[in-house]
Amino acid sequence: MSGLELAGLSGAGGAAAFWAWAVRGRASSVFGPSVHRGPGNRKVIALTFDDGPSESTPHVLELLDKYQAPATFFQIGANVERLPQIARAVHAGHEIGNHSHTHPLFCFHSAEFIYREFARAQRAIEDATGFSPTLLRAPFGARWFGFRQAQRRLGLRGVMWTAIGYDWKAKADTIVDRMLAGAANGSILCLHDGRTVRAHPDIRETLAAVGCLIPALRDRGYKFDTVSRLLCPTN
Repeated sequence: MSGLELAGLSGAGGAAAFWAWAVRGRASSVFGPSVHRGPGNRKVIALTFDDGPSESTPHVLELLDKYQAPATFFQIGANVERLPQIARAVHAGHEIGNHSHTHPLFCFHSAEFIYREFARAQRAIEDATGFSPTLLRAPFGARWFGFRQAQRRLGLRGVMWTAIGYDWKAKADTIVDRMLAGAANGSILCLHDGRTVRAHPDIRETLAAVGCLIPALRDRGYKFDTVSRLLCPTN
């Protein structure tokens, strides 16, 4: 939201619009710095998957392996504790980020609650995989007072998204259309390999979408990389 847009806000409606943007706006830094895209000088995209690991994650890994497409998985600590072997399978070929321990909505929670959620997930991921994440993504993309302090205490970089597929409720063709519309150099695309902390989630529409999306983006000349390498390319 630009300075001119903020200056134009007035009254209760304007205040509500500001707070909605501050909490969930992809470019908002009100509650802590986050990135929502990488540099635009390379034709590279980062695919990201939230809410895993789940029993369905191996099917996502099969598709990514088929197309040789590295991705970043923002994992929930409670799911990692339940399925450590799948978290390790993700780590074997992809990047893992921190997506909190129980996937709560942070609004109206304390700063210490937010910190504990990320700290506990950080430990769960480290214990299962031996890897310490450097990235975090807020559940529901909703940041709140205390989010900045949690980032600072844990040394984690906030990541939002350029486009989100709403794949927990949309059909595959709609998901693909949304993702293609949001695709550009440096885009960070958000999908889901789980459904919060539910066991055995139904992600068939996500899988169908990924199977169409990767070839379609490849046909447009895009390559794929993890979020960390998208933001800080090694060459």
